[in-house]
Amino acid sequence: MKIFRNIRNKLLYNGRINQYLKYALGEIILVVLGILIALQINNWNQNRIKDATEQTYLLGLKEEFQISKSKLEELININKENYTGAQKILGLTGSNKESIDETLFSNLLYKTLSNDIAFNSNNSLLSEMINSGNLKNLTNTELRKELTNWISTLEDISRQEEELSIQRIKVLDMFRTDQYSLSTVFQSAGVNDNFGLPNTSNEVSNLALLNSKEFENNILLFIVTSIATERAHYQPLMHDLDSIINLINGEID
Repeated sequence: MKIFRNIRNKLLYNGRINQYLKYALGEIILVVLGILIALQINNWNQNRIKDATEQTYLLGLKEEFQISKSKLEELININKENYTGAQKILGLTGSNKESIDETLFSNLLYKTLSNDIAFNSNNSLLSEMINSGNLKNLTNTELRKELTNWISTLEDISRQEEELSIQRIKVLDMFRTDQYSLSTVFQSAGVNDNFGLPNTSNEVSNLALLNSKEFENNILLFIVTSIATERAHYQPLMHDLDSIINLINGEID
C-alpha cells in the first residue's frame, strides 16, 4: 500500500492529474476485486462446511431410519403371530372341551398373549436436529416435511398401541380370578424353567374359557384391534419409512 501511495503522490506532484485519476480508479477496482474474491472464497468455504454438515446428518439419519425399519418389520411379524394365534383360539371356542388338549391351549395362550406390542423407533439424532433448529440444514424441502411429520405419526401409532394393550390386558385379566390359572398355562406350555417357577400338582384346567362368551368377545376384540394396528398404522408407517430412506439416499453424495 505504501508503494501505491508513493506512486499517487509522484503523479500528483508532477501535475499528471489524468494519470493520477486513472491510477486511483484502477487501485479502487483492484481493492473491490480483492474484496469480492475474499467474499467468494468465504462463501465457498461456508458452503463446503454446510454441505459436509448436511452429509453427516444425512448419514446419521439413514442409519437411524434403517434401524427403525428393521424394528418395525420385526414388530409386524410379532403382531401377526399374536393375532394368528388368537384366531386359532377363537376357532376353538364353543368346542367340546374334552376334545381339546390342555397343552395345546396353553401354548396358544402363551404365544399369543406373552408379547406386548410397542414400536420403539430410533429418533435421537432427529430429535436433536429438531430441538436445536438444525433441521433447516437439510436442503431437500420434501425430506424436511417428511421428518417433521414423522414425530406426529409416531404419537398416533403410540395411541393405537395403547388401545391394543388394553384389549390384550382384558384377556389376561380373566386369569386374575379363582376360576382360571396362569400357573397351568406356564406349566403346560413348558415355560416355568425360564422364570424359575416350580411345577404344581394341583393344576386347574383353563378349557372352560372356551365356553365363556366374555373370553370369546375379548379375544375377538383383540384380533380386530391387532389387525387394525397392522393395516391402518404399521403398513402406512412402513411406507413412510421407505419414503424417508429413499429421500435421504437421494441426497447423500
